[in-house]
Amino acid sequence: CNSEFGPITKLCMFSRSYQRNQMYCILFLKGVFKQDGTTNNTSCRDFPVVYSICGFPSSIHIWSLVKCSWVLTSGIILHPSLLLSGCIYFVFLLLHCMKLYCTSPDFGEDDSLYITKVTTIHMGNYTCHAYGYEELYQTHILQVNVPPVIRVYPETQAQEPGVSASLKCHAEGIPNPRITWLKNGIDIMPKLSKQLTLLANGSELHISSVRYEDTGAYTCIAKNEVGVDEDISSLFIEDSARKTLANILWREEGLSVGNMFYVFSNDGITVIQPNECEIQRHIKPSERIFTSYEEICPKVEGGPVQSCLWASAVNVRDKYIYVTQPKQNRLMIMDIQTQKVMQSMDVDPLPAKLHYDKSHDQVWVLSWGNMQKSHPTLQVISEASAGENQHIIRTPFEDVDDFFIPPTNLIINHIRFGFIFNKSKSAVHKIDLETVTHIKTISFKNYSCKPQSMAYTHLGGYFFVQCKNNTSILASPQLIIDSVTDSVIGPNSDISGTPYISPDGRYLVSAAEDSGRLKVQAITIQGEIKLIYDLQTNVHVSDLTFQPSFTEGNQYYIYATSHLQTDVLFVELSTGKMNVLKNLKDPIMSKDWPWSSYNRIMKDSGLFGQYLITPAKNSLFVINGRQNTLHCEVSGIRRGNTVVWVGEV
Repeated sequence: CNSEFGPITKLCMFSRSYQRNQMYCILFLKGVFKQDGTTNNTSCRDFPVVYSICGFPSSIHIWSLVKCSWVLTSGIILHPSLLLSGCIYFVFLLLHCMKLYCTSPDFGEDDSLYITKVTTIHMGNYTCHAYGYEELYQTHILQVNVPPVIRVYPETQAQEPGVSASLKCHAEGIPNPRITWLKNGIDIMPKLSKQLTLLANGSELHISSVRYEDTGAYTCIAKNEVGVDEDISSLFIEDSARKTLANILWREEGLSVGNMFYVFSNDGITVIQPNECEIQRHIKPSERIFTSYEEICPKVEGGPVQSCLWASAVNVRDKYIYVTQPKQNRLMIMDIQTQKVMQSMDVDPLPAKLHYDKSHDQVWVLSWGNMQKSHPTLQVISEASAGENQHIIRTPFEDVDDFFIPPTNLIINHIRFGFIFNKSKSAVHKIDLETVTHIKTISFKNYSCKPQSMAYTHLGGYFFVQCKNNTSILASPQLIIDSVTDSVIGPNSDISGTPYISPDGRYLVSAAEDSGRLKVQAITIQGEIKLIYDLQTNVHVSDLTFQPSFTEGNQYYIYATSHLQTDVLFVELSTGKMNVLKNLKDPIMSKDWPWSSYNRIMKDSGLFGQYLITPAKNSLFVINGRQNTLHCEVSGIRRGNTVVWVGEV
């Protein structure tokens, strides 16, 4: 390398970090243009150039060699090799002033850093620096912009004249998309009508007192700097006596089995419609499995009453519910359309945890072997959405304490890798979900961290690892893993506790169980992690979930339950304002719920739902997330701590 101070002969190096003031990867540039834009270097391998004029340390002059495909736009370089076909992602390299250019041949023919198949995990800061000359460096900010992706709800609805109707549109993209609406291809102007209201930055179109002329196709359009997406929500206004096909499908079929909470309790399976707090169906423990005609919950000899014991359940594409019965060493498959338990499957002893991997249509089953967890096994059920003739694969992984598979969202709809925790090991094991094989081990020995839980954001591609508490008074801070390099970046500042990531990947909430402290961090679209709130509460968090805001687009409330207290905490993430719903009765005792640390769950109702549900010992509470109030109590449901939400069917 060379600088204005003389030759630099040592090699350049790579490193990556998540904070702006630390060293990142490199992009050293080779070759010198003359001040008039010409150059002595005519080979394409020599084309990247940075030239700084003496006496102007705050400015940088960049020229481009057309045949080498560099483009210059007001100090911003866009390189076609960093763009996916169809311009799905735009990559901006914002260059800072620097009086150094590098001629090291170790970075390839043109000494540049290239990223192929750019996604949101690559966003962040990249810094070029030289061995022995740490004061000489140059930082580039890599921002990955993503076109909008939207979902509307409902796709079709039928209403009678005089009632109100809402059409919802959820959009994700980078930067945040702007939402507009059309009716039958014509712009909607809410300002010109008292009947129409746009809520949450256009995410909801509310029509009060609908009339026949409101029938139509309503198009939601989401647009940002790099693209546009749209979808249609249809509204039919008609008398109840004139039911059309759309009316029949929406009113009679869709609402009969979908938009419900399915609660698995001592008393069997209860299907609850939250809007009216109605029990739509109760499947008793004595009812029969369709294929085998066994009882759903066999009576124990000498037992006082016939009851059920469940541990974990998952929704498989709104077609089936898989639920474990640990004492029977099996799981059951419930058909959502018919609301019947169709079959049971024998698995390894004491199945305690299920996870549905949407990307590969697989259900992962963690079994303990016994209550001491001394013989754990991990099995995989392939083609889970087929509902019959499933194949169970026994994985080769031993001494599995827990596992983590990142969730999908509208932007990231395919996940390739997961992680396994071993008992008492300071490491996580990366696995290929498609081939069910071990890829590599990431060690935490340097941090004395034994992993307890994980969370993931696709913005920057960071995994957050909670470490198990040791004998020391202070809890160990979380660790951050970079998914691009599979390396440990280091501690997440001084933040400890269980990490939770918002569905869009933009917020990290860390709940310290012992102290009741909640720390909220924002992950920016440049991949930086910033603390925005440090909240002291008296709620020792058992479970936490995110509820989309109904007043502000791309924002959330968090709802948190307590291990011990009867209160439920909710926090508005955009402001940090906290409030409490009081006296929701005592939770199930932790000793009576050995299957997880979540002895009182909090279950939301999906992307467009406004209701949440949380159990007490002998009842269930339904919360209205739109109004942040208690909606109702459903009594007579014991230990209903296994809950699945089923949306549109």
